[in-house]
Amino acid sequence: MSVIRVDCAAGRLTFGELAMDCTIGRGGARPAADKREGDGCTPVGLWPIRGVLLRQGRVESSDIHLPWRWIRKSDGWSDDSADPAYNRPVRLPRAFSAESLIRSDDAYDVIMVLGYNDAPPVAGQGSAIFFHLSEGRPTAGCVAVERSDMLRLLPLLRPGDRMDIRR
Repeated sequence: MSVIRVDCAAGRLTFGELAMDCTIGRGGARPAADKREGDGCTPVGLWPIRGVLLRQGRVESSDIHLPWRWIRKSDGWSDDSADPAYNRPVRLPRAFSAESLIRSDDAYDVIMVLGYNDAPPVAGQGSAIFFHLSEGRPTAGCVAVERSDMLRLLPLLRPGDRMDIRR
């Protein structure tokens, strides 16, 4: 097991000898126990990487060793505390609020799903904490890096790897 280390105060992400700038949530970093849906904070802690979602035609999949699949047009992620599928992948359209995984920008061309608040999910404690491509601004609570950095890092990761987010 290897660990991706995120130093929120420095805005740096490291994996072994590889180091890069990263962006976190607009609300900064917060202990996971204090995290709330919509607060814009990145949860501090050690989170497993559950798998990777890729946007077809935007990125190659040949060198990926983590479990992965293509994002479909109907893919979403529930962010509604009243939804029985809260903080889970869902199919759109949906009666409850959910974020579409197909975006007009490139941020979700690569999504690493972090195992935050998912075993089991606690309603209102935060959803869709991903490691994705940078949008050029703070995230809604995720960790993000530039495309070139993500594409250097992605082939190095293996099942069992984790992300350690620290203030």
